[in-house]
Amino acid sequence: MSAPVRLAKRVSELARCSRSEAEQYIEGGWVSVDGRVVDMPQHMVTTETVELDAAARLAVAEPATILFHKPAGLDAFATSDAALAYVDASTRWSEDPTEVRLLQRHFHRLTPLAPLEADASGLMVLSQDGRVWRRLTEDLDGIEQEFVVEVTGEMPFYGMQRLKHGLQYDGHTLPPCKVSWQNEVRLRFAIKGVRPGQLRDMCAQVGLGVVWIRRLRIGRVSLAKMPVGAWRYMPVEDRF
Repeated sequence: MSAPVRLAKRVSELARCSRSEAEQYIEGGWVSVDGRVVDMPQHMVTTETVELDAAARLAVAEPATILFHKPAGLDAFATSDAALAYVDASTRWSEDPTEVRLLQRHFHRLTPLAPLEADASGLMVLSQDGRVWRRLTEDLDGIEQEFVVEVTGEMPFYGMQRLKHGLQYDGHTLPPCKVSWQNEVRLRFAIKGVRPGQLRDMCAQVGLGVVWIRRLRIGRVSLAKMPVGAWRYMPVEDRF
């Protein structure tokens, strides 16, 4: 029996390329072992059939950022991998406009970013990219987020103005935000620096109960028409 060798070494011999180029092919999802794509260069092989896709091209593997339509009731921030039970190959949005090749390594070490309370649904971000992590932690308070909130009750005539500016939360005066009626029972908020529980509290201060909350947008990145429970890739060139 042949001694086990790293997949990168076998691909290097097969494609007559350097070890680093072999690793790029593997990490790009262009290499299969006995018919199954393997994207880990350190994977050990012996007598298995190793094949390089005829369409293979060299490109540095980029870290993945996933946009997920979180369902209400999921506490995606309880643990770092709480959302991963919902995010796999079977739940990728069928209309994902990106052409990113789905690889198993995209589901490793994903960090949930831009907190969204468990009872709310809508856009959440999972990323392996340090640049995205910095943007959605260090700069998050300066990024406008958009929410739709379905409410009950009747708001007094001065309520809309107070929602826009004049309320307090957690002992602090809130900065101005944009609020408008989407229809008779739904309010649309465009707001910065929002905290978990804040929208419910703001509505309560003007006599409204909250039925549900959905986040539609973080900066320039939107939920679009992606259904609940589905996810798509965020292109590397997109920015919040």
